[in-house]
Amino acid sequence: MSIPQNDSDLEAVIDVYLAQWNEPDPEHRRQLIRRVWAIDAVHVLVNATSDVRETAARFAIPFPPLVVQGHDGLDARVGRAYEMYVAPGQYRFERESEPVRQAGAAVSFTWVMRDRTDGGVAGSGFDVLTFAADGRIRSDHQFVA
Repeated sequence: MSIPQNDSDLEAVIDVYLAQWNEPDPEHRRQLIRRVWAIDAVHVLVNATSDVRETAARFAIPFPPLVVQGHDGLDARVGRAYEMYVAPGQYRFERESEPVRQAGAAVSFTWVMRDRTDGGVAGSGFDVLTFAADGRIRSDHQFVA
C-alpha cells in the first residue's frame, strides 16, 4: 500500500474524496470517483443507522457492516448520498480535521455535514483509509456519528 508521501498530496486525495460527495454533475462525480478510488476499492459503513441495526436485530442477525465495492457501487452510494443530503441545498460535506497517518499504512480524518443556512454541524464522521500502490483509496472504513 502506498500512502501519498507528502502531506499536500495526502490532503489533495482527501479533498477530492470530499468533493465527490458534494458534486452535482453525475458524470463529473463518476470521474472524481475513478480518480480517487482504486478499481477494486471497498467502502465500509461500519455503523449504519439505528433503523438498519433494529431491522437486523428483528431477524436475529448480528449487525453487519454495510459494504460497497468497485466504481459502480461507489457511483451508486455517493450519488444517493448526494441526492439525500446535498442536492436539496441544505448540507455540504467538509473535512473537519487534518489527516493523521496511522500505524499499518492507514490514514484517518474527520468530516462534518454542515448546514448551509446557519453553519451548524448536522452530522459528522470518522474515516480510516488505506491506499493501493497507485495512491488511490483501496479501503474506507467510515464511522458516522
